[in-house]
Amino acid sequence: MPVPVPQQRAVSAAEASHGPDLTLLVISDDLAGTFTVPELSSEGGARVRVRTARNLTEAGRLLTDHVDCVLVDLALAPPAGARAESRPDDGDDDVHAELATLQHVLRIAPHHAVLALTAADDTERAAEAVRVGAQDYLFRGELDGHLLSRAIRYAVERKRADIAQHQLTESRLRAQENARLERGLLPTPLLEGSDLSFAARYRPGRSRALLGGDFYDTVRTPDGTVHAMIGDVCGHGPDEAALGVELRIAWRALTLAGLCGDVLLATLQQVLEHERQSEEIFATVCTVDITPDGRHAGLCLAGHPAPLIARQGRAAHLLPYEEGGPALGLLPRARWPRRQVQLGGSWSLMMYTDGLIEGRVSAEGSQRLGQDGMVAMVNGQLDRGLAGEELLEAAVTQVQELNGGELTDDVAVLLLERDDAPVHRRGRSASRSRPGPASPAGSQRPPL
Repeated sequence: MPVPVPQQRAVSAAEASHGPDLTLLVISDDLAGTFTVPELSSEGGARVRVRTARNLTEAGRLLTDHVDCVLVDLALAPPAGARAESRPDDGDDDVHAELATLQHVLRIAPHHAVLALTAADDTERAAEAVRVGAQDYLFRGELDGHLLSRAIRYAVERKRADIAQHQLTESRLRAQENARLERGLLPTPLLEGSDLSFAARYRPGRSRALLGGDFYDTVRTPDGTVHAMIGDVCGHGPDEAALGVELRIAWRALTLAGLCGDVLLATLQQVLEHERQSEEIFATVCTVDITPDGRHAGLCLAGHPAPLIARQGRAAHLLPYEEGGPALGLLPRARWPRRQVQLGGSWSLMMYTDGLIEGRVSAEGSQRLGQDGMVAMVNGQLDRGLAGEELLEAAVTQVQELNGGELTDDVAVLLLERDDAPVHRRGRSASRSRPGPASPAGSQRPPL
């Protein structure tokens, strides 16, 4: 027999003292009956308000954000043309057809708790109702105020938990997708055919981010020239990270198209001016173009710190930086002189962003490490025999330790190295990605 339809009134709930007032929407087509939740003792004074709907159309009008739970009679006729979603592997079309009403309610009330009401001998359909999305089911013959009150509270809390779990899962998936995207946006050096080795370290300043406003890249053009670049967009947010990626990709495309030096930087500034969110956004850039023989390079600085170089038997020092130009985005018709640098036979060249040199030298003080402090730190690590990737990792770690914690700015460091010794003497491949151990302390100082 159909369930009596409740009158539109508010009544106390037995367990309402454990939570705020709730609103129940009952959907049933029994117009003559009465459905009453009996008065139960409740010290908290909370109530369950009851609304009624005789069909699904009326239920759609009453289904507002103020409704917490829906009690739907599975005996209610489904709307015209409605079909239950079937499962091809179970073959029970009758059960699914009888759930068309419930599935319609679940579609129009995706954020509400839903209770299914059915006959006491219809356990199969009751269980299937939960499997398709209802939070719980009730039997008509066993329904009383105490049971309904408990079921409402349970369904509402279970729905909240389901929504929270769904949001958490979506958040984790978005985080995983963002991580894959950010990892995919980091550059892959194009150095095939070169005798230079490459290493890099990258740490964004944003918490839980993989990509910051710093950017770098290295490519080898068909004529054998190796082009390296590192840059820094002012700011630390996702917009700055996106702009950094755009500038890196633009630099790679312009370099492969044959541009370099002042012409390339002028074009890169145009990209920055068109893509930045504000006219106050600028970017510093350092570019190095290494000749095919590996002994000379052209250096351009656009407001960026000068690279560090170490040659065989000499301490590491900064390349000249007096003839640099302004950062990109500051002056509309700026020029960036290209300075020729003698590299020599065996050398290591370290390019970095200012995040490496702007950290403090003590947790309590305000003094910054600076370029001179960085040079001294790197030379100390060279004396300890560090080289290649181990050197970069040690440098970033030491800067962080001196700072007394995580650095707030992005840090990018890349290392290009050339060993001019014959292969049988150096005992390693010239195209290695991880340099071998350095000479022991006290011997001739090796490259980085």
